[in-house]
Amino acid sequence: MRKNCLAAAIGAGLAMSPGTAAWAQQAGADMPAAKVPAATEAATTLDALTVTARRRAESVQDVPVAVSAFGADQLEDLQADNLSGLQGAVPNLNVAQGRGSASSANVFIRGIGQPDALPSFDPGVGIYVDDVYYSRIQGALFNLFDIERIEVLRGPQGTLYGKNSTGGAIKLVTREPGDSTTGMVEAAFGDHGRADFRGYAATPLSDTVGVSAALISSHNDGYVRDDSGRHYNDDSTGAGRVKLSLRPGDAFTATLAVDYTRQNNALTLGNPEAPLFRVDLATGGSDLLFVPSSGDYDFVSNTSIDAGRGQHLVHQGISATLSYALNEAWLLKSISAYRDLDLAYYIDIDASPFRLGDTYATLDQDQLSQELQLQYDNGRNIRAVYGLYWLQEEYDGHQDVVSDDVLRFGPMPVAYRTLSDDRQKATSSAAFGQVSWEFIPGWTLGAGLRYSHERKDYRRVNAAITSLPPLDSRFSFTGSRSWTAWTPSLSLSKAFGDNVMAYASANRGFKSGGFNGRASRDAETRPFDPEYVWTYELGLKSTSRNGRLRGNITAFHSDYRDFQARVADVADPGSPVPSFVFPVLNAAEMSIDGVELEGTALLGEGTRLSAQVGWMDARYESFDDPRTVLDPNLANLHDHVPFSPRWTAQLALSQSFGLGNGSTLTVGGDVSYRDDTWLSVDNRATLRQPAYTLVGLFASWDSADLRWQLRAGVRNLTDEVYKTDAQEFSSVANVQTAYYGWPRNYSVSLRYSF
Repeated sequence: MRKNCLAAAIGAGLAMSPGTAAWAQQAGADMPAAKVPAATEAATTLDALTVTARRRAESVQDVPVAVSAFGADQLEDLQADNLSGLQGAVPNLNVAQGRGSASSANVFIRGIGQPDALPSFDPGVGIYVDDVYYSRIQGALFNLFDIERIEVLRGPQGTLYGKNSTGGAIKLVTREPGDSTTGMVEAAFGDHGRADFRGYAATPLSDTVGVSAALISSHNDGYVRDDSGRHYNDDSTGAGRVKLSLRPGDAFTATLAVDYTRQNNALTLGNPEAPLFRVDLATGGSDLLFVPSSGDYDFVSNTSIDAGRGQHLVHQGISATLSYALNEAWLLKSISAYRDLDLAYYIDIDASPFRLGDTYATLDQDQLSQELQLQYDNGRNIRAVYGLYWLQEEYDGHQDVVSDDVLRFGPMPVAYRTLSDDRQKATSSAAFGQVSWEFIPGWTLGAGLRYSHERKDYRRVNAAITSLPPLDSRFSFTGSRSWTAWTPSLSLSKAFGDNVMAYASANRGFKSGGFNGRASRDAETRPFDPEYVWTYELGLKSTSRNGRLRGNITAFHSDYRDFQARVADVADPGSPVPSFVFPVLNAAEMSIDGVELEGTALLGEGTRLSAQVGWMDARYESFDDPRTVLDPNLANLHDHVPFSPRWTAQLALSQSFGLGNGSTLTVGGDVSYRDDTWLSVDNRATLRQPAYTLVGLFASWDSADLRWQLRAGVRNLTDEVYKTDAQEFSSVANVQTAYYGWPRNYSVSLRYSF
C-alpha cells in the first residue's frame, strides 16, 4: 500500500517536473482555458510567485536557489495552522513540534538541523519573520494567522542571511497594510475541544499612512490524556500583530511592527518506548520499573508531575524596516528589531509515573539586531546586494531536574536532584555582498561572500543533590570563545527563453560553535567547534507558455563537517550505574545526496494538481564516538542520520465547481508519504518511525461576492499513529520517549471578509 502511494506521488511529480521542458510547454499550449465562475477567474493561470530569497523581490522561477513558496490560500488548503503544517509539503523538510515543548520547532532540511533542544545550541535552519532572525527554536512554532507567504530555502544560507545557517532558512512574510480598507473575521470549531477565533483589519489613515492589526485566539483540549482523564498536548494561545506603514513619498517607505504571543498549556507528553530501570548502587543490579504497552500507542500517558504544572510562554517584539531610494539604481534598507522571550515549562522526559527526569526549566532570552542593506540595479544586466549585520543575544536559563526513582542503595531509595543555571551572551557580526551579472544575454553569473564573526561568553553552575551525600557534586565554569568564517557562494544560470531556466551553484554554510549546556564536570567544559557544509546544486525550473504548468527539479550533494552531536556518556560499559553526563562532540563527517521535484498544474476547468518528491541519501563518512569503541554492542549506534528519511512525497488535488448562484464549491485533499525516520542521534530501535502515509481532505464554499466562506476539513483521515520526535537519554534509566502526531481530527470554520 505504502509503495503504491509513493509510486503515485513520484509519477505525478515526474510528470510535472521540467525534465522535458518542451513537453511542459506543448502540454500547456494545447490545454483549453479553464471555464470557471467569475469568483475564481484568476485560477485560469498559476499565481506568479514572488520571493525575496536573495533579499530582493524576484520570481521564484528566476532564482537560482532551491526554494518552495506558499501563499495564504495554499497554506489554508494544507490545513496548516502552525509552522508544523509544512511537514510533507516541501521535499526533504522535517518540521515538527519539538521535544516535549508546546512552542518549540524541530526543523531539519536535507538532514541538517539542531539535534539538541537546549538554547546553548544554535539552530541549523534559520527562521525569519519579516527578515528578522529568531535565535531560538523555543517560541518558533508560529501560529500562521496573518501570513502573506512562506518561503522555504533548502541548502546552506551562508551569504545573504542574517545568521549564517547550514541547513537552510524558513521565511515568514506577514501581510502589509494596503491602499484600501480590508479585513476578515473567522471562527473555527472542531473535535478535541477546538475553538479558534481570528481577525484581521487594515486601513489607510491618510494618503501616506496605513495601519493593520491581526489577532488570534486558538484553543484545543489536546489529544493525550492520563488514566484520570486529565488532558495534555493541548493549546491555549493568544497572539496579535500591529503594523504601521509610512509612505511619505516615492523614495521613502517605513514599516513599524509590534507583535505579542502568550501561551498557557498543559504538559506535552510523549510515550515511553523502552523498558525503564532503577539501579541498585549496592549490588550493581537493576529493577524493572516500567514496561511499555505492546501495540500502537493509544494516546494515554501518565506523569509524575503534579496537576496544574504546565508550560507558559510570552514572546514579544518590535521591528522597523526602512527603505530609501537614493536614486534609480541604489536602494538603502535598514531592518532593526528587538525581541524578548520568557518561558517557564515542565517536561516529563520519561513520560511515566516515575520520577526519572521531571524537569522544570525557565528561559529569559532577548535579542537586538540591526541589518543594513545597499541594493543596486542598473536596469540592465547587474544587480547587487551589500550589507552589514549585527545581532546580540543574551539568555538566562534554569533547570531543576528530579530523578528520585533512578537510584537506590539496597532497600533505601536515593533521592537525586540536579540544579543548573546558565547564562550566555552571544554577539554575531557580519559583512556580506552578492552580485548577479548577466554577462551574455540569458547567461548570469552570481557571486557572493560573507565574513562572520561570532563570540559567546558562557557561564554555568551545576549541582547534584542526593540523599546519599557521597554522590553530591558541585560544578561551575566560565568560558569565552570567538569564531570567524568566510562563506562564499557561486552560481551560473542560463535562461532558455522566458519559461525555462537552469542553474548550477556552490554554497558554503557555517554554524557557530558553543558550550555544552548539559556540562556537569570539567571534561565537558571544552567548547565544541563550528559546523561547516559545502553544497553543490544543479537545478532546472520551467513554466508553460500559458502559465498553467510549473515544474522544478534539483539535484544536490553536500559535504557536512564537524557535526555537533550530543551523546550519552558511558564511562564503564560494564556498569549499569548512570553517569548523568552528556558530552557534545564534533563527531561526524557526513555526505548527503538528493534529488527534489516540485510541480503544479491547472487541468481542465478548475482542477489544481500539485506534487513534491524528495529523495535523499544521508550517510556518515565517520562518527567519532568513544562509546562504540568501549562497547562492541554499540557498533551500529550511528548507522543512520536522524530526521533524514530517504523518501518524502506529497500529492495534492483540488477541484472548484461553479454553482448556479455564482458561488463556488471547492473540494480537495492531499496524500503525503514519509519514509523510515530515525528520531535521535543515537539510533535506538524504539525511536525509529517506520514509513507512513497521511491523508487530509477539505471542502469550502465561497459566496459569489467572496465575502463569506464556509470550510470543513479533516486531517489524518486514516487515523495513522506515528512518531514525530523523541527524547533519548538511554544512559539514565533507559529513557527513550517518543512524541506522536495528531490522530484523526476535523474542524469547521466560517469566515466573513470585507
